Amino acid sequence: MQKRKMRSSNVLAKLRAGDVVICFKLNLADARAVEIAAMAGYDCLWLDMEHVPNDLSVIERGIWAAKSQDVDVMVRVTRGSYSDVIRPLEMDAAGIMVPHVMSLADAKLVVRTTRFHPIGRRPVDGGNADGAYCGIPFTEYIKQANDQRFVIVQIEDPEPMDELDAIAALPGIDMLFFGPGDFAHGIGAPGSPDDPRLIEARKRVVEAALAHNKFAGTVACAANVKELTAMGYRFLSMGADVVGLANYCRSVINEFRAIVTTSNLEVQT
Repeated sequence: MQKRKMRSSNVLAKLRAGDVVICFKLNLADARAVEIAAMAGYDCLWLDMEHVPNDLSVIERGIWAAKSQDVDVMVRVTRGSYSDVIRPLEMDAAGIMVPHVMSLADAKLVVRTTRFHPIGRRPVDGGNADGAYCGIPFTEYIKQANDQRFVIVQIEDPEPMDELDAIAALPGIDMLFFGPGDFAHGIGAPGSPDDPRLIEARKRVVEAALAHNKFAGTVACAANVKELTAMGYRFLSMGADVVGLANYCRSVINEFRAIVTTSNLEVQT
Protein backbone atom coordinates (compact mmCIF):
# COMPACT_ATOMS: atom_id res chain seq x y z
CA MET A 1 0.00 0.00 0.00
CA GLN A 2 1.31 3.44 -0.94
CA LYS A 3 2.35 5.52 2.05
CA ARG A 4 0.33 8.72 2.17
CA LYS A 5 1.56 12.10 3.28
CA MET A 6 0.04 15.50 3.82
CA ARG A 7 -0.22 17.84 0.86
CA SER A 8 2.78 20.18 0.97
CA SER A 9 2.17 23.92 1.21
CA ASN A 10 3.24 25.81 -1.89
CA VAL A 11 3.13 29.04 0.11
CA LEU A 12 5.64 27.77 2.65
CA ALA A 13 7.88 26.39 -0.10
CA LYS A 14 8.00 29.76 -1.84
CA LEU A 15 8.48 31.75 1.35
CA ARG A 16 11.22 29.44 2.59
CA ALA A 17 12.95 29.87 -0.78
CA GLY A 18 12.87 33.66 -0.36
CA ASP A 19 10.20 34.28 -2.97
CA VAL A 20 7.21 36.64 -2.77
CA VAL A 21 3.75 35.09 -2.40
CA ILE A 22 0.71 36.75 -3.97
CA CYS A 23 -2.66 36.13 -2.32
CA PHE A 24 -6.22 36.91 -3.49
CA LYS A 25 -9.15 37.47 -1.12
CA LEU A 26 -12.56 35.94 -1.72
CA ASN A 27 -15.76 36.94 0.09
CA LEU A 28 -18.22 35.21 -2.24
CA ALA A 29 -19.47 31.75 -1.35
CA ASP A 30 -19.31 30.09 -4.78
CA ALA A 31 -16.52 27.54 -5.15
CA ARG A 32 -16.38 28.38 -8.86
CA ALA A 33 -15.08 31.83 -7.96
CA VAL A 34 -12.32 30.13 -5.97
CA GLU A 35 -11.49 27.87 -8.90
CA ILE A 36 -11.36 30.83 -11.32
CA ALA A 37 -8.94 32.68 -9.04
CA ALA A 38 -6.85 29.55 -8.62
CA MET A 39 -6.67 29.09 -12.39
CA ALA A 40 -5.49 32.69 -12.74
CA GLY A 41 -2.20 31.78 -11.09
CA TYR A 42 -2.33 33.13 -7.55
CA ASP A 43 -0.14 31.40 -4.98
CA CYS A 44 -2.73 31.56 -2.22
CA LEU A 45 -6.44 32.20 -1.87
CA TRP A 46 -7.79 33.91 1.23
CA LEU A 47 -11.21 32.64 2.33
CA ASP A 48 -12.81 34.70 5.05
CA MET A 49 -14.95 33.77 8.03
CA GLU A 50 -14.49 36.93 10.10
CA HIS A 51 -16.52 39.43 8.09
CA VAL A 52 -18.71 37.39 5.74
CA PRO A 53 -21.44 34.80 6.40
CA ASN A 54 -19.52 31.83 5.04
CA ASP A 55 -20.11 28.64 6.98
CA LEU A 56 -17.77 25.65 7.11
CA SER A 57 -19.41 23.91 4.15
CA VAL A 58 -18.59 26.96 2.00
CA ILE A 59 -14.99 26.88 3.20
CA GLU A 60 -14.71 23.16 2.54
CA ARG A 61 -15.93 23.51 -1.05
CA GLY A 62 -13.52 26.40 -1.56
CA ILE A 63 -10.62 24.30 -0.34
CA TRP A 64 -11.58 21.50 -2.74
CA ALA A 65 -11.77 23.97 -5.63
CA ALA A 66 -8.34 25.42 -4.86
CA LYS A 67 -6.77 22.01 -4.39
CA SER A 68 -8.05 20.97 -7.82
CA GLN A 69 -5.54 23.52 -9.17
CA ASP A 70 -2.88 22.74 -6.51
CA VAL A 71 -3.28 26.18 -4.91
CA ASP A 72 -3.07 26.85 -1.17
CA VAL A 73 -6.00 28.20 0.82
CA MET A 74 -5.62 30.43 3.85
CA VAL A 75 -8.70 30.82 6.02
CA ARG A 76 -9.14 33.81 8.29
CA VAL A 77 -10.92 32.17 11.19
CA THR A 78 -13.47 33.45 13.65
CA ARG A 79 -12.46 34.12 17.24
CA GLY A 80 -14.48 31.55 19.15
CA SER A 81 -13.66 28.16 20.64
CA TYR A 82 -10.62 26.12 19.68
CA SER A 83 -12.82 24.20 17.22
CA ASP A 84 -13.50 27.38 15.25
CA VAL A 85 -9.76 27.82 14.78
CA ILE A 86 -8.69 24.29 13.87
CA ARG A 87 -11.56 23.05 11.69
CA PRO A 88 -10.28 24.79 8.53
CA LEU A 89 -6.95 23.05 9.11
CA GLU A 90 -8.72 19.71 9.43
CA MET A 91 -10.50 20.44 6.14
CA ASP A 92 -7.00 20.76 4.65
CA ALA A 93 -6.55 24.50 4.44
CA ALA A 94 -2.85 25.15 4.01
CA GLY A 95 -2.95 27.83 6.69
CA ILE A 96 -5.06 29.98 8.94
CA MET A 97 -4.94 33.62 9.92
CA VAL A 98 -6.15 34.66 13.37
CA PRO A 99 -7.47 38.23 13.46
CA HIS A 100 -6.99 40.85 16.14
CA VAL A 101 -4.29 39.17 18.22
CA MET A 102 -4.13 41.64 21.08
CA SER A 103 -1.28 40.48 23.33
CA LEU A 104 1.49 37.98 23.95
CA ALA A 105 -0.91 35.88 26.03
CA ASP A 106 -3.37 35.87 23.14
CA ALA A 107 -0.66 34.77 20.72
CA LYS A 108 0.46 31.98 23.08
CA LEU A 109 -3.10 30.67 23.14
CA VAL A 110 -3.14 30.62 19.33
CA VAL A 111 0.02 28.51 19.30
CA ARG A 112 -1.29 26.16 21.98
CA THR A 113 -4.51 25.65 20.03
CA THR A 114 -3.11 25.26 16.52
CA ARG A 115 0.17 23.38 16.92
CA PHE A 116 0.75 19.78 17.85
CA HIS A 117 3.37 18.44 20.29
CA PRO A 118 6.07 19.49 21.01
CA ILE A 119 5.04 23.06 20.15
CA GLY A 120 1.44 23.17 21.32
CA ARG A 121 -1.59 21.15 22.41
CA ARG A 122 -3.81 21.22 19.36
CA PRO A 123 -6.62 18.68 19.81
CA VAL A 124 -5.83 15.55 17.81
CA ASP A 125 -8.04 13.67 15.37
CA GLY A 126 -6.37 12.75 12.10
CA GLY A 127 -9.57 11.39 10.56
CA ASN A 128 -10.18 14.36 8.30
CA ALA A 129 -8.88 15.59 4.95
CA ASP A 130 -5.59 16.93 6.31
CA GLY A 131 -4.74 13.55 7.80
CA ALA A 132 -5.90 11.66 4.67
CA TYR A 133 -8.78 10.28 6.74
CA CYS A 134 -6.48 8.31 9.07
CA GLY A 135 -4.32 7.37 6.08
CA ILE A 136 -1.22 9.09 7.48
CA PRO A 137 0.47 7.38 10.45
CA PHE A 138 -0.27 9.32 13.62
CA THR A 139 3.23 10.52 14.49
CA GLU A 140 3.87 11.46 10.87
CA TYR A 141 0.60 13.36 10.75
CA ILE A 142 1.41 15.64 13.68
CA LYS A 143 4.97 16.15 12.45
CA GLN A 144 3.87 17.05 8.91
CA ALA A 145 1.07 19.30 10.18
CA ASN A 146 3.54 21.33 12.22
CA ASP A 147 5.86 21.62 9.21
CA GLN A 148 3.46 22.02 6.27
CA ARG A 149 0.67 24.16 7.70
CA PHE A 150 1.17 27.85 8.41
CA VAL A 151 -0.24 29.96 11.22
CA ILE A 152 -0.54 33.72 10.81
CA VAL A 153 -1.43 36.22 13.51
CA GLN A 154 -2.86 39.55 12.47
CA ILE A 155 -1.36 42.63 14.04
CA GLU A 156 -4.07 45.19 13.35
CA ASP A 157 -4.46 47.03 16.65
CA PRO A 158 -2.21 49.28 18.73
CA GLU A 159 -2.53 47.06 21.82
CA PRO A 160 -0.05 44.29 20.85
CA MET A 161 2.68 46.68 19.70
CA ASP A 162 4.41 46.79 23.08
CA GLU A 163 4.79 42.99 23.00
CA LEU A 164 5.43 42.70 19.28
CA ASP A 165 8.95 41.34 19.59
CA ALA A 166 7.90 38.63 22.05
CA ILE A 167 4.96 37.66 19.83
CA ALA A 168 7.25 37.33 16.82
CA ALA A 169 9.63 35.16 18.80
CA LEU A 170 7.01 32.50 19.60
CA PRO A 171 7.66 29.08 18.06
CA GLY A 172 4.67 27.96 16.02
CA ILE A 173 3.85 31.34 14.53
CA ASP A 174 4.99 31.58 10.93
CA MET A 175 3.92 35.08 10.01
CA LEU A 176 2.89 38.48 11.31
CA PHE A 177 0.28 40.07 9.04
CA PHE A 178 -0.15 43.82 9.37
CA GLY A 179 -3.72 45.05 8.85
CA PRO A 180 -3.61 48.79 8.09
CA GLY A 181 -7.37 49.36 7.92
CA ASP A 182 -8.16 48.24 11.44
CA PHE A 183 -4.91 49.66 12.78
CA ALA A 184 -5.85 53.12 11.50
CA HIS A 185 -9.26 52.67 13.08
CA GLY A 186 -7.67 51.59 16.35
CA ILE A 187 -5.49 54.68 16.63
CA GLY A 188 -8.45 56.95 15.93
CA ALA A 189 -7.54 57.74 12.33
CA PRO A 190 -9.90 55.60 10.21
CA GLY A 191 -9.25 55.79 6.50
CA SER A 192 -5.84 57.46 6.96
CA PRO A 193 -3.22 55.20 5.34
CA ASP A 194 -0.57 57.94 5.49
CA ASP A 195 -0.81 58.51 9.24
CA PRO A 196 2.78 58.48 10.59
CA ARG A 197 1.77 56.10 13.41
CA LEU A 198 0.48 53.58 10.89
CA ILE A 199 3.58 53.87 8.72
CA GLU A 200 5.79 53.31 11.76
CA ALA A 201 3.73 50.30 12.89
CA ARG A 202 3.97 48.69 9.45
CA LYS A 203 7.75 49.09 9.61
CA ARG A 204 7.96 47.67 13.13
CA VAL A 205 5.90 44.59 12.22
CA VAL A 206 8.20 43.54 9.40
CA GLU A 207 11.31 44.29 11.46
CA ALA A 208 10.04 42.14 14.34
CA ALA A 209 9.18 39.29 11.99
CA LEU A 210 12.56 39.32 10.27
CA ALA A 211 14.43 39.58 13.55
CA HIS A 212 12.97 36.21 14.57
CA ASN A 213 13.16 34.49 11.17
CA LYS A 214 9.44 34.80 10.60
CA PHE A 215 7.59 36.02 7.53
CA ALA A 216 5.69 39.28 7.21
CA GLY A 217 2.52 39.90 5.25
CA THR A 218 0.15 42.74 4.52
CA VAL A 219 -2.29 44.06 1.92
CA ALA A 220 -0.78 45.61 -1.19
CA CYS A 221 -1.53 47.26 -4.49
CA ALA A 222 0.49 47.85 -7.64
CA ALA A 223 1.57 51.27 -6.38
CA ASN A 224 3.30 50.01 -3.23
CA VAL A 225 4.53 46.49 -4.07
CA LYS A 226 8.12 47.61 -4.59
CA GLU A 227 8.10 49.58 -1.34
CA LEU A 228 6.68 46.69 0.68
CA THR A 229 9.01 44.05 -0.74
CA ALA A 230 11.98 46.34 -0.16
CA MET A 231 10.91 46.55 3.50
CA GLY A 232 10.88 42.75 3.71
CA TYR A 233 7.23 41.86 3.24
CA ARG A 234 6.97 38.58 1.34
CA PHE A 235 3.26 37.71 1.60
CA LEU A 236 1.11 40.25 -0.22
CA SER A 237 -2.66 40.19 -0.54
CA MET A 238 -3.60 41.85 -3.81
CA GLY A 239 -7.15 42.01 -5.11
CA ALA A 240 -10.55 40.70 -4.06
CA ASP A 241 -13.46 39.04 -5.82
CA VAL A 242 -16.05 41.62 -4.79
CA VAL A 243 -13.85 44.47 -5.98
CA GLY A 244 -13.19 42.79 -9.30
CA LEU A 245 -16.84 42.01 -9.92
CA ALA A 246 -17.98 45.48 -8.92
CA ASN A 247 -15.39 47.17 -11.13
CA TYR A 248 -16.26 44.98 -14.11
CA CYS A 249 -19.99 45.64 -13.73
CA ARG A 250 -19.40 49.38 -13.48
CA SER A 251 -17.15 49.39 -16.54
CA VAL A 252 -19.71 47.51 -18.63
CA ILE A 253 -22.64 49.72 -17.64
CA ASN A 254 -20.59 52.88 -18.16
CA GLU A 255 -19.62 51.72 -21.65
CA PHE A 256 -23.26 50.95 -22.40
CA ARG A 257 -24.45 54.33 -21.19
CA ALA A 258 -21.76 56.13 -23.17
CA ILE A 259 -22.79 54.32 -26.35
CA VAL A 260 -26.49 54.95 -25.78
CA THR A 261 -25.91 58.64 -25.04
CA THR A 262 -23.75 59.07 -28.14
CA SER A 263 -26.30 57.26 -30.31
CA ASN A 264 -29.10 59.47 -29.03
CA LEU A 265 -27.13 62.60 -29.78
CA GLU A 266 -26.37 61.43 -33.32
CA VAL A 267 -30.06 60.67 -33.97
CA GLN A 268 -31.14 64.07 -32.66
CA THR A 269 -28.55 65.81 -34.81
